[in-house]
Amino acid sequence: MDTKSHDFLISLLETPSPSGYEWPVQDLVRDYLAPIADSVASDSHGNVIGTSNPGAPLRMLLAGHCDQIGLIIQYIDGEGYLSVQPIGGWDPMQLIGSRVVVWGTGGPVPGVIARKPIHLLSDEERKVVPKIKDLWIDIGAPDRADAESVVRIGDCVTVELRVQPLRRNLVASPAMDDKVGLWVVLEAFRRAIAAGPLSCALHVASTVQEEIGLRGAQTSAYGVNPHVAIAVDVTHATDCPTIDKKSEGDISLGKGPVVFRGPNMNPHVVERLLAAASANSIPCQLSASGRATPTDANVLQTTRAGVATALVSVPNRYMHSGVETVSLDDLDHAADLLAAFIRGLEPNIDWAPRRVR
Repeated sequence: MDTKSHDFLISLLETPSPSGYEWPVQDLVRDYLAPIADSVASDSHGNVIGTSNPGAPLRMLLAGHCDQIGLIIQYIDGEGYLSVQPIGGWDPMQLIGSRVVVWGTGGPVPGVIARKPIHLLSDEERKVVPKIKDLWIDIGAPDRADAESVVRIGDCVTVELRVQPLRRNLVASPAMDDKVGLWVVLEAFRRAIAAGPLSCALHVASTVQEEIGLRGAQTSAYGVNPHVAIAVDVTHATDCPTIDKKSEGDISLGKGPVVFRGPNMNPHVVERLLAAASANSIPCQLSASGRATPTDANVLQTTRAGVATALVSVPNRYMHSGVETVSLDDLDHAADLLAAFIRGLEPNIDWAPRRVR
C-alpha cells in the first residue's frame, strides 16, 4: 500500500458516515474517482458510482458500503443530557465510557457516553445488562437551551473516529466495517484500469445504508444492471479468544482476503477468484455461508433477473465496536485479487450455475 492509498484510507476512516448521513465520505469518494473514471454519478439515494469503459457488453460491478453504525439524537432533557437511538447494531456495553462526536449542523460537538457509576449501582442494577435507553451523552451543557444551541433532534453521532496503529501492520479504528471494503473496491477499480484496456464495462459503487437493510446496494445495482458483481465487506476474524472456529470458521488477520462459498455466491465467480489468487500468488482464505449473507452480496444476487455474485471479505476483529482491527496487508491483497479477476474477464461468459470441475 503506497503512501497516497494509505492516506486515503485514513481519510475514509476519520470521516463520519452513519447510515443515512453518508455525504461527507461520499465527497471523498467522488474526489478519488474523478481523475480515474470515465464518469462519476450520484443518485438520489446517496450512492456514488464510477464507471470505466462503459460501451463494453459485459457489465461488472464492485460494491462496498460506505456507511457505518452510529447513533441518532432522540431527546434532550432539561439538564442538557442527550438520549439516543442506535443506527445499526450496537452492543451497549461497547458504548459505555466512549468518547463521541455529535455531528451538528454548526460543526462537530464532542461528548462522552456515561451511566451511573458502579459505586452507586444497587445489587440488582449490577446484574442487569444496560440498554441504550439507559445511557446518555454528556456534552457539558448546563441545560436544554444550551444543548439545543448546538444539537438538534436527528443529528447523528459517532464514537471518536481515530485510527490506532498496532504491531505487524495491524490497525484499529471504528468503521472498518465497511470503509476497508470501500477502500478495496475503489483501489481495485484503480488498479484494474491502470493495468491497461478493459474487456468489460467496469462499475464501482460506494453504497449507502447497508447497516439498516442492504438498501444502497439494491438501488445502485438496479441502475447498473450488471452481469457479474462482487461485494466486499468485513467478516469475523476468529483468531482471538472465545470465538468458536467450528461455528464461525478459521479466519485470521494477515492471511489474505476471504472468499465465501455457498448459495449466495455464484460458483463460477468463486472459482475464477480462486484461480486468480493462485495464478498471481495472492494469499486468500475460504469461508462458508449456508444462507443469504447479511451483506450487499445478498441483494446484488437477486437484482432484476439475477446477477452472478461473489463475496470477498476482509478479516476483522471486534466487529461493531470502536476498536475494529484489520491487517493492512489483507486490504492490499484483496485489491490485487479483484483487479486480477477483472483483468481475466472475457465477453460472453455463461454464468449459469452448473457443476464446476
